[in-house]
Amino acid sequence: MLSLRQFQQFLAVAETMNFRRAAERLNMAQPPLTAAIRQMEKELDVRLFERSNRITGLTAAGEVLRQEALRTIAQAERAVAMAKRAGKGSIGTLRIGFVASAVRHLVPHIVAAFRQTHPMVVLELEEATTARQIAALMAERMDVGIAALPVPAGAEAHVSTRLLVESRLIAAIPADHPLALTPSSPLALASLANESWVLFPGGEGPGLYATILRACAEAGFAPRVAQRAVQMETIIGLVATGLGVALVPELFRSSNRDGVIFRDLAGTGTPVPYRVGLAWREGRSSAVLSSFLQSAGSLNKVTSLR
Repeated sequence: MLSLRQFQQFLAVAETMNFRRAAERLNMAQPPLTAAIRQMEKELDVRLFERSNRITGLTAAGEVLRQEALRTIAQAERAVAMAKRAGKGSIGTLRIGFVASAVRHLVPHIVAAFRQTHPMVVLELEEATTARQIAALMAERMDVGIAALPVPAGAEAHVSTRLLVESRLIAAIPADHPLALTPSSPLALASLANESWVLFPGGEGPGLYATILRACAEAGFAPRVAQRAVQMETIIGLVATGLGVALVPELFRSSNRDGVIFRDLAGTGTPVPYRVGLAWREGRSSAVLSSFLQSAGSLNKVTSLR
């Protein structure tokens, strides 16, 4: 089988039609180059060049080899370039999970910024709760998550995190509820003690769930859950139907959902923090992941949910 070096030697002679000039191009002496071409013809058992006292042209076999040699060298150069890009995180595939609450305000910024600098990286996006993202990270079905922090206590030793944005939770109240009469003034968290609540299952977002329960406990009560739903959008929809009150990220204030009034919280147990950050499996590293972490991490200074 011919080597890349042999292809290069052959092409130099084919392009110059002169052993001396070809040898100068290759920075080698002429006799070894002449011997190399003869060895190639011997290996292939064909004549590559038409000769008299000098080279006059390529044979039919030589012309075919010239075309294929050009393709082979171009492919080899592409392979080297692609390998270098992969090593720098410029190409590859990245599987990204994200919580639904980050869809409108965070995910577009992160994805757009990364695509601008890494257009050849394929991004596979999947909406998933924090708990499902952690499970996927641990099973190596996902490379990085955009999750509500903190992660479950049992996963802290295996999952690395980086805070992106920090906001707070506010109260979502049915528009016809007495507590909705003064939306511009803060509402004491303790005022929700006797209300029915719409809350997500603790197993889907254990960190945020624990944060809410802790805040309510500080305010002197435990939420009386009447209805559970996984997604914040669904929770707000259920509040609009009058099923109960809820705590939701402040970013949803701009949703202008009919039937719901949003109020800031005050008093004991507040503010109730809402943190979103990157999560990835400890010890799992790749150039593409490192590039994404660096790109997404740079946005935490300019992206705010407050």
